[in-house]
Amino acid sequence: MIRKNPSGDLPVIHESAFVDPTAIICGRVVVRENVFIGPYVVIRADEAGPDGGMQPIVIGANSSIQDGVIIHSRAGAGVLIGSDTSIAHRAIVHGPCDVGDRVFIGFNSVLYNCSVGHDCVVRHNAVVDGCRLPCGFHVPSTERIGPATDLEQIPRVTAEAAEFSEDVARTNNQFVSGYKRIQNEL
Repeated sequence: MIRKNPSGDLPVIHESAFVDPTAIICGRVVVRENVFIGPYVVIRADEAGPDGGMQPIVIGANSSIQDGVIIHSRAGAGVLIGSDTSIAHRAIVHGPCDVGDRVFIGFNSVLYNCSVGHDCVVRHNAVVDGCRLPCGFHVPSTERIGPATDLEQIPRVTAEAAEFSEDVARTNNQFVSGYKRIQNEL
């Protein structure tokens, strides 16, 4: 469902993107080309800041927002999801947030008030909260990364983890054309 927010903003979705009919895209949202938005995704840009302003939620080209993902922001802050990025099932991205290009966010992970650099991998059930994660870091499953985390203790992305991320992105990009082709069939 594509709908306006209370401020009257309507999502802008590139014609090459696929949005599952069960997804809810609301308000000041920009979806770039060849994006896959899976079943039961909620992307909601509807909360104005104290000044009445609102930054957009932007989903970069060739990215994949998988089943049950929630993307929202508080007090008019923006969310930027880079290009070629995959956000896996039931993850939550709550802004303000800036997620770089070629990033993988695993199942059930939570990003809040943070920045995740290009080429990072955040594995399943991890939390990145209130900090800046530089490019190329690998957050293991169930880790919590916050302002007090010593990033020297966090591993860098291995070739194997990078290949996994790229494979997920490729697979989900292939879904876009397939689902667009059959979207009007019963």
